[in-house]
Amino acid sequence: MTLKERITEDIKSAMRAREAAKRDALRLLLAAVKQKEVDERVEADDVLVVSVVEKLMKQRREAVEQYEIAGRKDRADAERFEADVLSVYLPTRLSPEELDAHIAAAVAETGARSVGDMGRLMSLLKSRIAGRADMSELSKRVRALLSA
Repeated sequence: MTLKERITEDIKSAMRAREAAKRDALRLLLAAVKQKEVDERVEADDVLVVSVVEKLMKQRREAVEQYEIAGRKDRADAERFEADVLSVYLPTRLSPEELDAHIAAAVAETGARSVGDMGRLMSLLKSRIAGRADMSELSKRVRALLSA
């Protein structure tokens, strides 16, 4: 079963269980996936779905920060709930040690030595660990390694 099919089934089960908040979050995800399909004129595979989930998760994290700054705990909690619902569709996260091992292997493979090589290194790493690590955290680690 593909991720898109799983999302559709989860929407149905949330509807049966009368979980409106979960249903709405999943509908939002499915709508974003379908919009991506239309925009790119492709059939959604798991990689595309994971990229959409990552984008929505990033939006949720940023919204939580903004709502907390504004003192809107109720809205921040709602965004956190949506992030929890969406996180189910991401692959398991890499540990910091596994992330460092991937970075070291990519550095050895590309021969990257300076921050100028970061783009080439990041594109290789992104294809290998998409969805399994926060790309901003990955970028910080790579930059620190290449700057040293």
